[in-house]
Amino acid sequence: MGDAKLTIRDVTARAVLAPLKQPIRTAVGTIPSAPLVLIDVATEEGSSGHSYIFGYTAAALAPLVRLIDEMAPELKGKSVAPVERRRDFDRRFRLLGWQGLVGMAVSGLDMAFWDAVARTLDRPLVELLGGSPAPLPAYDSYGIVDPKADEKAILASVEAGFRAIKIKIGDGDLKKDLTVVAAVRAMIGPDVRLMVDYNQSLDPVEARRRIAGLADYDLHWVEEPVRAEDLHGHAQVRAASAVPVQTGENWWFPRDMAKAIAAGASDYAMLDIMKIGGVTGWLSAMGQAEAASLPVSSHIFIEASAHMLAVTPTLHWLEHLDVAGAILAEPYQPAGGKVTARGPGLGLAWDEAAVRRYSAS
Repeated sequence: MGDAKLTIRDVTARAVLAPLKQPIRTAVGTIPSAPLVLIDVATEEGSSGHSYIFGYTAAALAPLVRLIDEMAPELKGKSVAPVERRRDFDRRFRLLGWQGLVGMAVSGLDMAFWDAVARTLDRPLVELLGGSPAPLPAYDSYGIVDPKADEKAILASVEAGFRAIKIKIGDGDLKKDLTVVAAVRAMIGPDVRLMVDYNQSLDPVEARRRIAGLADYDLHWVEEPVRAEDLHGHAQVRAASAVPVQTGENWWFPRDMAKAIAAGASDYAMLDIMKIGGVTGWLSAMGQAEAASLPVSSHIFIEASAHMLAVTPTLHWLEHLDVAGAILAEPYQPAGGKVTARGPGLGLAWDEAAVRRYSAS
């Protein structure tokens, strides 16, 4: 892999609140701007690696930055070898556990390590993993929508080539869900896939009732109808549902995925590279998905996901939800409803003026 020649000189983390094109409204809360931690790994050899993690709430930014800052001295002088560094993290955090902020920090560092290796070789990460950049089918991802106010934007997505649209629902009763889904299905027509996301807002009994009511609208999947950790509840909903069930964005590392597969929790898998364990974790998870014949989609992180999905045997959909574009020198742009990985590395470069402007330090 060529990383034995790379030695970590420094690790830095910076917090930003990046503006979004529109707030992300869900059934359990609204995200007005993107709370991001930018991670930079500098090497003694002069190259560097970059990644970012998504904090969900601004309150998580300072603890994440401090955690990474606390880890930095232990990393200095060590090789940029992602698997070896993962073993170090496992020993350090085994008693505390890997979920939550620790898991986010570990995954972000893993992505930056892989990025540094690929950049040193001047290749896109996907090529380092044995694949090649390819246009991947993407769906345009919306929050809770107002069919009248958001019709222009949704139709623009279809006109731009997206063959699938996802909306969030569950902020009201079943009647409201039906009204919104019916309106969106009518505006996009029968040939564009439509997904819905409940963001864990229902219990299994109510989830079964609502999905039965929505089944006539030819939904491609219903996402996280119940709490993410309720694998038994997801399995119950799946067994009764005429619509495929999607979950996985809140699986912490490949072991959580193994538990979900064993429980029969979903028809599809949605991997979040920040929670599944970075590049290293994704490689393990995609092997489980292939063995279980489980189609894999991505959750946010369009830049890194474009590399990982391109080498995932059971590739399904890439979620197009741009949370970092405002602080990137060259934001990823879909073409014809598809997203293609670029390099070197993950293809990330910070717009330093924007980073300063939106700093949350």
